[in-house]
Amino acid sequence: MAERLAEAMNYLKSRKWVDLTHTFGPDSPHFSAFPDAQFETLFTLDDGFLAQRFSMVGQYGTHIDAPIHFVRDSRYLHELELKELVLPLVVIDVSEEVKREPTYTLTVDRILQFEQQYGEIERDTFVALRTDWSKRWPDKERFNNQNEAGQNQLPGWGMEALQFLFETRHISAIGHETYDTDSSVEYAKYGTLAGEYYVLEQDTYQVELMKNLDQLPAKGAYIFNFVAKPENASGFPVRSVAILP
Repeated sequence: MAERLAEAMNYLKSRKWVDLTHTFGPDSPHFSAFPDAQFETLFTLDDGFLAQRFSMVGQYGTHIDAPIHFVRDSRYLHELELKELVLPLVVIDVSEEVKREPTYTLTVDRILQFEQQYGEIERDTFVALRTDWSKRWPDKERFNNQNEAGQNQLPGWGMEALQFLFETRHISAIGHETYDTDSSVEYAKYGTLAGEYYVLEQDTYQVELMKNLDQLPAKGAYIFNFVAKPENASGFPVRSVAILP
């Protein structure tokens, strides 16, 4: 058994690994209600060792949201099972649509179009929405893309698309390149982040502010979400990595 495990690990290491995670700092784009992160050096190598203090909201940089982030009496981050954080990865590419329409909203029809080309989305997968919005990082102004009223104009998921994926295709989790699940159009429609609440209400997680989705195939890769284990956290910066077939 040990030999088989070693063979599996050697095989995985021989594949291409893609980092899906932004490097972030105090000046990085973030949700408008949150303050900038603060990085402080407490000791330098002149003191004998380097030690720093990091002060930031859990939902900062590329991060994972646990169900409790929106849903009462649901799971905290530390309660997610390890095997939930490793899933087959499906990437739906709508980057061309977003070039034409920055507030593009994923629909069921667009998912069915994807399936016509790549086959039905399998159950228990992680579905990522590629918009190439991450290429605007770390420029806050371009990332927020505000209109004259100061409202962000961002692409994202539509509620019906999410319901189709979770209730018909029975996927496990989602991820995207923007701050929130909902497109700006969906937010205006419901007056709240209804799609994000719906996802977390499925007793699952999502990963936000992903990058490098343009380096992944539509199907065949696996995602590994490496994250710290703070007690009773609603979310935390995550190191998301894809291993390609």
